[in-house]
Amino acid sequence: MSALKILVIPGSLRTGSLNAKLAAVAAHALAQEGVDVTRISLGDYPLPIYDGDLQAKSGVPKHAVNLKRMMAAHHGVLIVTPEYNSSVPALVKNTIDWVSRVQDPHETRGQVFRGRVFAIASASGNRLGGARALAALRLILSACHAQVIPNQLALSFAEDAYDEMDRLRNSADSDALKALVRQLIDVSQRMM
Repeated sequence: MSALKILVIPGSLRTGSLNAKLAAVAAHALAQEGVDVTRISLGDYPLPIYDGDLQAKSGVPKHAVNLKRMMAAHHGVLIVTPEYNSSVPALVKNTIDWVSRVQDPHETRGQVFRGRVFAIASASGNRLGGARALAALRLILSACHAQVIPNQLALSFAEDAYDEMDRLRNSADSDALKALVRQLIDVSQRMM
């Protein structure tokens, strides 16, 4: 059996992003479990705002096709999203919108979402830890027919959540991350 491959996508491009930091911690936790982890930046896949007229005129942008193929090369995907105004940022929503339009030969549109397992996490400076963004992201992914695992991580007060080694300092946060990682691995392995 081939090694389990998980793609980690931070939903922020911001320098010093709390969510990019959480994505790095999650990627490390996955690697500690023997998973083949790829962590990307959506900055390497720039996309215009989704517009059906643009798609009809120019087709799906190559970065959306490349990102879809990157997702397809993995058994599971972890998306770590910021929360903007109680929802997901435009970067995350726009990426999903474009990727859902990619259809390679012998595939149905959006098949990449149905063929793998998704996990979601968020980090925020407030006490809710991005929980409202996670609810919105779960709804968006479910609309794409993705299997989203029940465990999720909403990291509260994220500016103070790490020790000097960039590890989660609170045992409850560490346990939540371990539970998310374990469930993502278990469900992904069952789908291999």
